[in-house]
Amino acid sequence: MLVLAIDTSTPAVTAGVVSLSAPSPDTESPGTVETLAVRVTVNPRAHAEVLTPHVLECLAEAGLMPAELNAVVVGVGPGPYTGLRVGMATGAAFGDALGVPVYGVCSLDAIAAAVPTTQSLLVVTDARRREIYWARYDGGVRVEGPAVNSAGDVDPSPSTLIAGSASHVDFFDLPVDPAETPSPAGLVTVAAREIVAGSVPAPLEPLYLRRPDAKTLAERGK
Repeated sequence: MLVLAIDTSTPAVTAGVVSLSAPSPDTESPGTVETLAVRVTVNPRAHAEVLTPHVLECLAEAGLMPAELNAVVVGVGPGPYTGLRVGMATGAAFGDALGVPVYGVCSLDAIAAAVPTTQSLLVVTDARRREIYWARYDGGVRVEGPAVNSAGDVDPSPSTLIAGSASHVDFFDLPVDPAETPSPAGLVTVAAREIVAGSVPAPLEPLYLRRPDAKTLAERGK
């Protein structure tokens, strides 16, 4: 199966095309994930400008036409309002135009999926306002979060490893895995079982975790 993967939950604008093979009946593996093409631009103000060109470049590099895609996976955050909605709207638009299912996955889960460990893992990304988005994983399964807090309010224990934003992992005295942002392979890995099973995806729901900075006139009055 051929899957388009998109994430704009961080300053990295990420798109990729991934090949997903169904697992053998005698294994618990979600399947074999192979990245065919990927484009990443780190620019928190360029999500709208570069995402669609990234998608088209990935398709061209993989030698594919859009109609050959079987599914779309999009990171639903947590992330800042403006960037996150660009990725989700783009993923939904491709899915609607091609008539394929669109699966939303937690972007922190996608980072964790790229870390080959059974240790207790803490994943953190930039939430701005001197805060972080974070979640904790045990054996690859999310056991806490996602949440948004100041780094000082997040207890690193019992985690023994950390991954995520390079400028925020250093707030914690833990060994660092190099996975910094959601990768196409990580995104598809999280949704692989649903994709292979042909499950009907749940509606896309963004994980903002807090309200956007912009307020209506009524909200300002309150």
